[in-house]
Amino acid sequence: MGALNQTRVTEFVFLGLTDNWVLEILFFIPFTVTYVLTILGNIIIVVTIVFSPRLHTPMYFFLSNLSFIDICHSSVTVPKMLEGLLLERKTISFDNCIAQLFFLHLFACAEIFLLTIMAYDRYVAICIPLHYPTVMNMKVCVQLVFALWVGGTIHSLVQTFLTIRLPYCGPNVIDSYFCDVPPVIKLACTDTYLTGILIVSNSGTISLTCFLALVTSYTVILFSLRKQSAEGRRKALSTCSSHFMVVALFFGPCIFIYTRPDTSFSIDKVVSVFYTVVTPLLNPLIYTLRNEEVKNAMKHLRQRRICS
Repeated sequence: MGALNQTRVTEFVFLGLTDNWVLEILFFIPFTVTYVLTILGNIIIVVTIVFSPRLHTPMYFFLSNLSFIDICHSSVTVPKMLEGLLLERKTISFDNCIAQLFFLHLFACAEIFLLTIMAYDRYVAICIPLHYPTVMNMKVCVQLVFALWVGGTIHSLVQTFLTIRLPYCGPNVIDSYFCDVPPVIKLACTDTYLTGILIVSNSGTISLTCFLALVTSYTVILFSLRKQSAEGRRKALSTCSSHFMVVALFFGPCIFIYTRPDTSFSIDKVVSVFYTVVTPLLNPLIYTLRNEEVKNAMKHLRQRRICS
């Protein structure tokens, strides 16, 4: 409580993406379009899966949850970034900064766990298909989704607690366009070496462990495909390649940012933009453009709506 009572900072100031206001105005349009497409694209996927009985399977149940998380994940940071692009002075209150930090880690961690679960789902479906209806029944799927939200909440609470317990009594300029743990704790009026180690250990362990689990799952799947028919290999590779593309796009930036010591690189903002703005849009594009079942379900729903 002593650390909390020392808090004097009531707001933080973002430096934003660039100090060139012309570039900020130019960035506003494409980022706004990207955000709108992200929301619409992921909503379309959720609606398609919910209203298409043929897609009521574990794989698409998890995919609809992924789209929901992507909507939430991008909405935590992008609206504030777009507002900042139009304002000369970009500020956020201390409480809102902590809230943004909490939900950012909640949705990011939930997505990490969900991508790992989706890899396990593909492993069971391809490597032990006879046991798939038993192992991945809907009750188990709901329990796994519940578990990932609990795990994400615990992770986010840990990150938030380690951040908010520090005293903030002076500097309040964040060299970013959103509140995240690494840039915020740099402003604390105390030595943050131990806190930084704990934060990196927490985030790094989750990211690397899940990534290694994903790589192991896909390695086993690739070896097992040798026993499949040509058509079975084609379908499995199509599904798994889409998933692996999403994994690479999401885990790459996360591992780069959250598994290294307290250092900053000039490319950090570019990487942050990629995983907070671009990746949530790429997910629905990858899964729809490479998935015939989803595209056919969308066509069927569109035809039903026209006929009605």
